Amino acid sequence: MSAAAEFFQRVAAVAGKEVRQLRRDRLTAGMIFGVPLLLILIFGYGINFDVRHLRAAWADDANSSGSRALVADIAASQVVDFVARARGPEELRRLIASGEVSVGLYLPPDFERRRLGGERALAQLFIDGSEPGVEAAARALAGIPVRDRLTAPLRRTATLEVLTEYNPERRTAVQIVPALIGVILTMTMVVFTAIALVRERERGNLELLITTPVRPVELMLGKLLPYVAVGLVQTSIVLGAGVLLFQVPVNGSVAQLYAGATLFIAATLALGLLISTVARTQFQAMQLGYFVMLPSILLSGFMFPFEGMPVAVQWLAQALPLTHFNDILRGVILRGASLGDMSRPLLKLTAFFVVAVAVAAMRFRKRLG
Repeated sequence: MSAAAEFFQRVAAVAGKEVRQLRRDRLTAGMIFGVPLLLILIFGYGINFDVRHLRAAWADDANSSGSRALVADIAASQVVDFVARARGPEELRRLIASGEVSVGLYLPPDFERRRLGGERALAQLFIDGSEPGVEAAARALAGIPVRDRLTAPLRRTATLEVLTEYNPERRTAVQIVPALIGVILTMTMVVFTAIALVRERERGNLELLITTPVRPVELMLGKLLPYVAVGLVQTSIVLGAGVLLFQVPVNGSVAQLYAGATLFIAATLALGLLISTVARTQFQAMQLGYFVMLPSILLSGFMFPFEGMPVAVQWLAQALPLTHFNDILRGVILRGASLGDMSRPLLKLTAFFVVAVAVAAMRFRKRLG
């Protein structure tokens, strides 16, 4: 047999061994075929630049047939869904600051005088400039024609005065940099902890834990604590760079921001620990970590507007910690909201942390048994 034939024979033998190992490793084999299919389905249906159904509120101080017709026409456009009625422009701003709505429409008492007098600015449209994609979608409403229910449609175009809150200069860095804190933490924290228990198992250290009084929950929390400190350091680095290099304003309390970041870091680490109880090898742990990481980043509202996603994908995004942390980041940093205003995403992060730690502890106890 020639040297070339022996070379290819040895290569084929090694390749055959790898194929047999993949066939025996059902988790890895399933990920090879399942992950691409799931990701293309999620992203293909979930990513949509045509933003619709933005949560909106309105305040109608004119209370005329023309103002009611304008509100109805804007609602019929499906660009916004009116979910609340405010008592004035200040309440509209408060609803936007708390994250309850992204758009606020204010019709002043002299709406009819402006309309009949041919003035361009008939009403005001408040827009949350902290969220990507919202402004472009809402500005499409600025030229909606005015119509009176009692007369024929008017042959003129109404111009709504668009007021961009929290990002009047429309700088991309202001929208992106705060959310980058959560993205970077997700990319690092999930992978760090996903391989934590797997590494202990591969080294044989888990067997030693059986003879110690350490309980599974105590082990989980002990694994989390050092990485919480690491995550807070990363938060400081990204936040400092955003302020110094990109002039991102911090309009809220830094202490409250760190409190929310601590909860998010704990929830993300708990997710990584849960992954480590499923994976058998560090390679599997990293693969599962990346599988969770990609949807977290792309479906959290970081790059693509959350409101543009189908309802089923929005439900999936609601199950990811980064979605709620992005709300906290933009709320506290840009809108100056307090943690009291952010109670809903905080409660969801807390619930995620408790459930993830409990499930990880149960799975770990089962493996020890």
